[in-house]
Amino acid sequence: MKAFILAAGKGSRLKPLTDHNPKCLLSIGGRPLLQYWLEACKLHGIQEVLINLHHHAEKVVKFIQSKNWPIKIRLSYETQLLGSGGTLAANKNFVAKEDLFGVFYADNLTNVDLTKMRTQHLQSKTLFTMGLFHAPNPKECGIATLDPNNVVIGFQEKPIQPKGDLANAGIYWTSPEVFDYCSDKVPCDIGYDLLPKLIGKMQGYVIKEYLLDIGTHQNYQRAQIDVRQLHFSPKSLEG
Repeated sequence: MKAFILAAGKGSRLKPLTDHNPKCLLSIGGRPLLQYWLEACKLHGIQEVLINLHHHAEKVVKFIQSKNWPIKIRLSYETQLLGSGGTLAANKNFVAKEDLFGVFYADNLTNVDLTKMRTQHLQSKTLFTMGLFHAPNPKECGIATLDPNNVVIGFQEKPIQPKGDLANAGIYWTSPEVFDYCSDKVPCDIGYDLLPKLIGKMQGYVIKEYLLDIGTHQNYQRAQIDVRQLHFSPKSLEG
């Protein structure tokens, strides 16, 4: 089983912390954020991940090379940012033989049960499952509308007048058929360019576990407090 971990962003809102470090390596509770994701992938049966790189890529390479990880890690450097959707399209051969794969935004600190989410995705027989959370500021997020069967019947990125508060969490399960809906444009964004094409073909999965986008100074500081009180995968990931 494989997954994408999208980690190439510049983290502009976290300056000056990201002036000399990529956002995915910022420390939370003494561990880089990226390590939480690698631990979660191992815990939930994912054997190989592809991590896209751009901002301070050399530091991510050094971090990956510094440990003997028990999962395979492929690094994909982007000379220019391809966008979340562009990264998937450019690396579709990575998952071409998979029945399903995960896509995870490295911005998030979460202990979501990826196995439970994956199981529900398979049971739903939909093309795409989008993790959702109740957003305190819906205008800043991609907002989904669900029917009684949790099928997504509406999606709008950063709406001026949100129709609800169920927001895109940046955690997905899907299959290679999704590439039929990917755009060739660069950069290409999952929220703006892919998800609207999947309305009626994807389900929403409301995440009940902890999830926080650490992309602002306020949230980054909050994460330092929250991580001490919550259950995350074991620290002894490296082999």
